[in-house]
Amino acid sequence: MAATRRLAAIMFTDMVGFTASAQTDEASALKLLREQERLVRPLLKAHKGREIKSTGDGFLVEFDSALRAVQCAVDIHQHLQERNSQRGVTPIQLRIGIHLGDVEERGSDIFGDAVNIASRIQPLTPPGGICISGQVFDQVRNKIPNRFEKLTPTALKHVLLPIDIYRVTLPWEAPETPSAGASRARLAVLPLVNISPDPKDEYFADGLTEELISALSKIRDLRVIARTSVGQYKSTSKTVSQIGAELGVTSVLEGSVRKAGNRLRITLQLIDVGTQGHVWANTYDRELDDVFAIQSEIAERTAGALQVELLGPERESIKKKPTSNLAAYNYYLRGIVAAHRADSTVGGEESIRFFEAALREDPAFSLAYCQLANRYIESACVTRPAREAFPRAKELIAKALELDPDSSAVHTALGNLALQQDHDWAVAEREFKTAISLNPSNHEVHTWYAMLLQVLNRFDEAIEELRTTIDLDPLVEPATDWLTWFYYLGGNFTAALASAEGRRDSNPGDPKAHISLGLLYARVGRKEDAQKEAELAAGSVGVYDRRHRALLWSMLGKPEEARQLVAEWEEAARTKYVCSSWIAILYAALGEKERAFEWLERDYQSGDESLWADYHERVWDPFRDDPRFRSMLTKLNLPTDVKWVRGAGGWY
Repeated sequence: MAATRRLAAIMFTDMVGFTASAQTDEASALKLLREQERLVRPLLKAHKGREIKSTGDGFLVEFDSALRAVQCAVDIHQHLQERNSQRGVTPIQLRIGIHLGDVEERGSDIFGDAVNIASRIQPLTPPGGICISGQVFDQVRNKIPNRFEKLTPTALKHVLLPIDIYRVTLPWEAPETPSAGASRARLAVLPLVNISPDPKDEYFADGLTEELISALSKIRDLRVIARTSVGQYKSTSKTVSQIGAELGVTSVLEGSVRKAGNRLRITLQLIDVGTQGHVWANTYDRELDDVFAIQSEIAERTAGALQVELLGPERESIKKKPTSNLAAYNYYLRGIVAAHRADSTVGGEESIRFFEAALREDPAFSLAYCQLANRYIESACVTRPAREAFPRAKELIAKALELDPDSSAVHTALGNLALQQDHDWAVAEREFKTAISLNPSNHEVHTWYAMLLQVLNRFDEAIEELRTTIDLDPLVEPATDWLTWFYYLGGNFTAALASAEGRRDSNPGDPKAHISLGLLYARVGRKEDAQKEAELAAGSVGVYDRRHRALLWSMLGKPEEARQLVAEWEEAARTKYVCSSWIAILYAALGEKERAFEWLERDYQSGDESLWADYHERVWDPFRDDPRFRSMLTKLNLPTDVKWVRGAGGWY
């Protein structure tokens, strides 16, 4: 009978102390073993686990979902906890280890690295505990209310590289005394409800929400969830408990804002997710020009309530007034809201106009310079050529740095310029590290630092930075796509597939999820699966995603959409800006080498130099030994010795 392969979550359980007990009192030990089996087996079935075999004093179990596997493990320990709390019983404790990966079925048994790794995670688990691999963690981190403690990366026997392991905390475990490496308090600031008489003041409530997030994120020992994730809860009917579980936070700050003329009323309450009780609540009824003092008071009171130490420099930074000009601040808030509109292209251009208006009102408004610079950086090689965007951004950043040299956002922008314009990797890394030291909750800098690290083929470090991004911004899907890509580049195909398939399963109607998974299937040689995903990737998608869909069909030997898109872009390039590298990569996928080189050269000569972002892509494999391609990489300070290792996976 032919072996079949599939992706599965593998659980190993082990009864603590059984061997030693059996040697001293075999009859009693066997009695406990049978009781353990009678308790565990129904729970495995309830969570749709497939018992592969008994391991003597434990089980090997297969699940079709990492989430089901972890929920089952928690349920098992919950039942054991209830049993063990009864008077006069001999405690039963289990160790449970879970991993996600590819398995091969032979007869009634399963084999493969996933089984081997799960079996080696289980002994590392403390008695009565659960340990999971990083691959499982990526799938369940925002789907269960439990918290996670990351352990030191561990080298497992017969596993080439150390893997990330997390301990799942259980509700009855006493909190440990915080150590230097302990997790910070985690807070979500939900979108403030606008109850102003004028509905047009909605921008003020939205902008003020982001400003509160920004102020609180300056507190080093407080992890604050990014706006892009909390924004999804605007007008939500979900409970604080649900939101807390989805975002993995311990506290939620929510409230409303009423702006009427020159009067401002902000009503807030800090809620403990665990108890759903109010930690504090207050109403701030002030003049509009007191808005900055209110933000400072809220930050200080929140830090105190969460028992987070507020250092002197942090206190000064929070109290610092960004501008004394309320008209400038109004334009600034409008710019922030516009920049985050769903249509990022139109919103980006509108935000530029608002930030420029803010600077006309107050030429010393550092935050407005920085935001304006970031909008130009974001637009480079997308809506305007780099030679237009980057010099303007550089000028703005220089002014922002002069006004506020200790701004995390400014140093993030400096790192971005070094990465995208100068390709000076050392300077980019220095600036990103500075930005992180100034504000560890700045999710954007962690994303860009991850991008830099993957350029330099430091994939394990890139994955860690991206995991920090996801920790701070857990509901934003592009970060998951990047995580999939970094796993793939690092040669961890199992983790890459688990990540992409998990996103697809969570968003079955999203064309982008099917495109992302289809590209991964094509890259690892699973052409039939890739074609199925390509067929499911119907529907309206943005220009960037359409490019990837065209790339996918080209890799599958059906280049019609790619040719149509190339024709459209070449025609459009006659009258407006189109990124040349987008056309070059499609020609590469089509196998038209000379046309690809022609557009690569245009990209370089125009100053866009955007090959750094996708030089790892498989479509460039036929180009890598060509002197022209190697010369292009050298000009951009990119490694020229990148080779795809077929079979083993990864780059060297």
